[in-house]
Amino acid sequence: MAQHHDIPFTPETMVRGFLDARLPPVLTVASGDTVTLSALPAGGVTSLPADAARVPAIWREGLAAHPREGGHFMCRPVFVRGAQPGDTLQVDILEAKPWMDFGFVSILPLLGTLPEEFTDYETIHPPIDMARGITTLPWGMELPLDPFFGIMAVAPPAAWGECSSIQPRAFGGNMDNKELKPGTTLYLPVFNDGALFMAGDGHGVQGDGEVCITALETGLTGKFRLTVRKDLHLARPFAESATHLISIGIDEDLDDAAKQAVREMVEHVCARTNLSRNQAYMLCSLAGNLRVTQTVDGNKGVHMMLAKDKI
Repeated sequence: MAQHHDIPFTPETMVRGFLDARLPPVLTVASGDTVTLSALPAGGVTSLPADAARVPAIWREGLAAHPREGGHFMCRPVFVRGAQPGDTLQVDILEAKPWMDFGFVSILPLLGTLPEEFTDYETIHPPIDMARGITTLPWGMELPLDPFFGIMAVAPPAAWGECSSIQPRAFGGNMDNKELKPGTTLYLPVFNDGALFMAGDGHGVQGDGEVCITALETGLTGKFRLTVRKDLHLARPFAESATHLISIGIDEDLDDAAKQAVREMVEHVCARTNLSRNQAYMLCSLAGNLRVTQTVDGNKGVHMMLAKDKI
């Protein structure tokens, strides 16, 4: 019978700025178990509001325990029994809820989509109204929350060593894809025994592109079901919701990321239907929607949305 596990939210259960197959797991679970974890926002001391009373104690404790500059806070890896290289980890995203009553949005030096044009650096701290499910921007506009974890990943191949949390890669990581929210299932290729699942980088709301470098960065608590799939063999992340297939392209070049997203969708359509590659390619042209996931993480992202009722 599947069990549920709560990971304590302490500096000892956190890692900051990198993923590595050598990281010791924080927890071992069985395939099909559910896990609840919490994560601090991205950003260092410069992201904190001037009013120290607003800063949760756990954020200060996390920064003190993990002084490494740059990168994201994540939960230490979860080892899933039975997962082996070549398998796929199915991650059912069950919940993503803010635990902080504010977030931050920043314009930072040399970062973002237009760093040479925006040099009046600024950080704002919009409040979050969890009861109403909104955030209020300094100029008075209210935006509905749509929380998700910017980072969901398995450990990278051991031969890659330590990988930055900034660039998304074949293991997932900092994909910053707003479609990877509760109700969506993410599939990640497994490169190490136990898969070693990690998550962090809470976003309260984000537009496709994440153009200024941040979403509404905030602390989230998430619940995930982790299932080993021996029958599914993927080279790159893929996702689906109740209504859509979601292919994920990741590359330094935006054109190549788009090509990868299209190629992946064609392959998945062919695997799920009797369509030829030509037919699947034409279907993607008629019914698929390419979206720019993010343009700010070194490796850029493009994802394709294809409604399931079209296949």
